[in-house]
This record gives sequence, C-alpha cells and structure tokens, in this order.
Amino acid sequence: MTAFVLLGTAFVFGAQFKMTVNQDRLINAMNEPQNWLLMNGDYGSTRYSKLEQLNRENVKSLRMVWALALGGMQDLGPNGPENEVNPLIDNGFMYTTDGWGNVYKIDATNLDRGKFVWTFDAKAKRQGNPSRTRGIALWEDRVFVNTPDGRVIAIDRETGKAVWDKPLLTKTEFGAQERFLTAPLAADGKILVQNGAGDGGTRGFVAALDAKTGNELWRWYAVPKPGDPGSETWKDDHNAWKTGGAGIWQTGSYDPVQKLYIFGTGNPYPIYDPQFRPGDNLYSDSVVALNIDTGKLAWYFQYTPNDSWDYDEVGVNMLYEMKMDGQTRKVVGHFGRNGFFYTFDRTNGKFLKAQKYVNDLNWTNGINPTTGKPVEYNPKLDVQLYNPAARALRGDPAKTTCPTWHGGVAHQPSAFNPIKNIAYGVGVEGCSWGTGAAVASRGPDGGVNNQQSESRKFGSDLYYGSVTAFDVVKHKVMAKAITDIEVRSGATDTAGGLLFTALQDGWLVAYNDETLEVLWRFNVGTPLKGAPVTYAIGPKQYVAVQSSGRHEHPVKFDNLESSSYLFVFALN
Repeated sequence: MTAFVLLGTAFVFGAQFKMTVNQDRLINAMNEPQNWLLMNGDYGSTRYSKLEQLNRENVKSLRMVWALALGGMQDLGPNGPENEVNPLIDNGFMYTTDGWGNVYKIDATNLDRGKFVWTFDAKAKRQGNPSRTRGIALWEDRVFVNTPDGRVIAIDRETGKAVWDKPLLTKTEFGAQERFLTAPLAADGKILVQNGAGDGGTRGFVAALDAKTGNELWRWYAVPKPGDPGSETWKDDHNAWKTGGAGIWQTGSYDPVQKLYIFGTGNPYPIYDPQFRPGDNLYSDSVVALNIDTGKLAWYFQYTPNDSWDYDEVGVNMLYEMKMDGQTRKVVGHFGRNGFFYTFDRTNGKFLKAQKYVNDLNWTNGINPTTGKPVEYNPKLDVQLYNPAARALRGDPAKTTCPTWHGGVAHQPSAFNPIKNIAYGVGVEGCSWGTGAAVASRGPDGGVNNQQSESRKFGSDLYYGSVTAFDVVKHKVMAKAITDIEVRSGATDTAGGLLFTALQDGWLVAYNDETLEVLWRFNVGTPLKGAPVTYAIGPKQYVAVQSSGRHEHPVKFDNLESSSYLFVFALN
C-alpha cells in the first residue's frame, strides 16, 4: 500500500482500500483537509480548510488543470439549472449532483483529468418541477440526494445503485407543492431533510429519516398548528398558519456534543402583507435548535417578528468557540439577511451581540442590546411598525427599504477562520422599494385568494454585490470588497490566507482573507453559483468549483452560456 505525505498528514489513495464516512470522521472533518466531507465543510459549517500549499504569494500561478462536463441540462432552455452546489471529496473521489438529482462519482486521482466512475439517474419527473440542487450527503457506504419531484434516495457508493427511494413531499390542501431546497445532512445515523417552499404557501419542516431504511423518524414544522407552542403568535381569524411559510433554504449545522441540529427558517407568507397574519409569526425568520434524537425544540431566537420585507433567516449558522468577556463560549455566528451579524450562546440560544454589516440599513434604528430584537419592537402590537418610512402597509405608497429584499447574506454559504476569528459573508448590497398591498383570504378555513389580492409594485434602487470580513471578537466589519453584481455562490477560507468565492459572470476569485484585496481571478466562461472547495491529492492542493445557475435579475450577460461543468485548479 503506497502512502503519500499531505502537508504533514498521512494520506492513502482510496483505490487501495474501502473506508466509510462514519460519525467520527464527520465530527472531525476539519482534521481531514485533504477531503471535503460535508457540503459546508464540517458540522460547524465553517468552510475552513487547514491546507496551506496555496498561499498569497503563489496563488497567482493557479491554473485550471481539468474540467468535466456534467449532465442535467435537458429540457431547461438557455438559462440552465439552479445549481448552487459544490462537490464532496473523499479519498481522491468526488461526488456531486445536478439540478435533476442525478449523482456522479468521479475519480480525481488522475491529477490532470477527472473520470466518471458511475452516474446515477434519479429519473426525476421534469414537468412541473424546477431544476435545482444545493447538494448531497455522505454516510457510511452511501450517498444521499434529494430530487426535485420530492424523493430522498440512498445510493451505494461502490455500485452507484439505489438502496432505497422514498417519496416524501406532498401538496397542501390548497394545491401548493412542497420542495427540497437544501442538501441533506447525515448525523447519528439519520438523514435530515427539509421543505423549503415557504414562499409557495406551504409550511417549512425538518424531517429525520433512518439512514439504513429511509423510514421517517420525526418531523418538526416551522409554523405551529393551533394548540402547539408558538401558535398564539398567529393572531388572524382565517387559519393563516396553513400557508404560513417559514421554508428552509440552507442545510443546518450540527453540535454533536449537545446533539442539536441548528438551522435558519424563512419568512412568513404572504411575504409582504403582515396585516394578513398579525402577530410575531413564529417560528419564521428564526434560528432554531432541535434535539436530533427526538425532533423536539431545544431553543430558538426570532430576528424580525411580523416580517414584511422577505428578511428570511435561512442562511448558514456557523458554530465555533471564542473568548467573550474573559470566558470561552460556544457560540452561533450568523450573517442576518436583515443586515446585522448576530452572535448567540449555542448551549441555550441566549442573544449575545448584534452589529450592522451591510452598507445601507434603514428598516430599524438598531438592535436592543439586551433582547436582540429591533429597538422599535413592541410585543403588545399585532402588527409591528418598525421604521414607518421604510415599511409599506396596506394602502401605503412606495417606500424604500434597506437592505434590499435579497438581504445582505441570504442562503449563500459563509465561512469562519477559527485562528483569526474572522467570519466571511458574500451576498448583495443595496435597497429596494415596494408599495403596500392587501392579500385576500379564501375564508376562515385558510388559503390565499390571489385573484382577489391587490397588485403590489416593487423595484430595486441600488443593487450590487459584496464580500464582508467580520471580526467576531471586536464584533465589527474589518474589510469589505464590492462586486458589480450580487454574489450567489459562497465563501471558503484557507490556512494559506486565501478566501475563495465565485461570481455569476464566470469569475473564480481569490482574496487576501484579511484585507480582501483581489490576488487572483479566472473566468470559466459560464455562470458560477456554487461555492468553491479545496482538497488535496497526495501533496498537491486543488480548488474545485461547479457551474450551472440561472442568470439573476437584473444581471444580463453577453455571450455567456449557462452550462454544467466541474472545474479544477492547481499550481503549475
């Protein structure tokens, strides 16, 4: 058996023996920098790599070494699939998926080319289903994938054959379709999946499936039914909870010591009419911690009660330890879509700090340093006022709100450097405007009457992208880089002092991770919405990024086709 030295770590090629992705490996994923075993890098979703062969001095010599065309482009037209995905890498082999839930195993041990080992056709129903994916999961000897037509599939890693295939998603009583918008997460023998179609008038939920059988073990709904804790925060008289939203768009993080699954929930529905659904609307716009064994709520924090700006908080919750007030604390760090960076004690959900990180913010005058709520929040009000100049209620003319409806950092994967205590967020800056408009109810039994609802006018005044470096100890922005268009991919930081991200107009970019100075960039000629990852084969470090993503309004590209490719880079 041939061993290779990987930057101080023993590494052995996978073709020599079989190694499963067990719980211990996932808990210690950061200590296998040659691999990338979870979609967001590790259970703490830090997307930090200890690899340092690539650094600020030599990154200018980074070159593409191979590319591989993937499928998933059928029946889509020129805009292509909504692939906001990165490959997983284990012992020299890559695993990835496309917008239709097809899965690919790729041999990456040939250093100048990738080779398909097998391709799994999920046979997803195309009609009526969008082509969209945010990734896959590895557990023991299986790969797990969600499909656009509502199934969860376990695939044998060696043969590429389905082990089980479970339909999970359904339509509501009003005909709204549930959707998978996240990658599954494997933990403690369970596969965690979630419904993200909150903006379609469904209720977001998390479900745990048995990894061996696919049988559902528990389910937790982000909008409680009458009588459940939190249902008192839906104060309407027409069962708005049935179409209440709070979809889940991004895979959560996992604390294996406390056995807590920690994730963010989406905005309430209807999105822009808070008077349709008076009350705080729990558990929308919240960070939620569930016990992974029981699915029971351990703690939560709601950022923007009675939201009307689409400030869902579906983004990544980074788990790390830091010194605060003279003691080491286990915390959750989160770039809020509402424009603030938040820090919580992850053992109990206690609010610790919040600080503005976007350039423009006017919907509130700030955050109460004790409660963590907006300073204008009044628990006695059924409909919150916040800053009336920035909140269009029924009958109001157009009002401008900052940040824009896409928020600062929405679902884009963030990163955290545990040595430098810097968090990184990529997203969008600017403001948007909209008029007030009443949404009509179908009646006391629930549902939305779109035909009888008022038309809402809206638009964007200012719209551009940004990369933000946030000092979590001093709790302030330390650097910001501006991009012409919003960043829809994600961030990955390395011990070599490099922060990688990708842009919709085809650029893969490496920044100095302290100053955010651009050190290197390469255009692949097709839109990029997947976050970059880094890994190693023997002593050689690589960077990989997967293309395919629809062009986002208001962006228009000249002579830029949306294709499905995997691109791999390394030093000459």
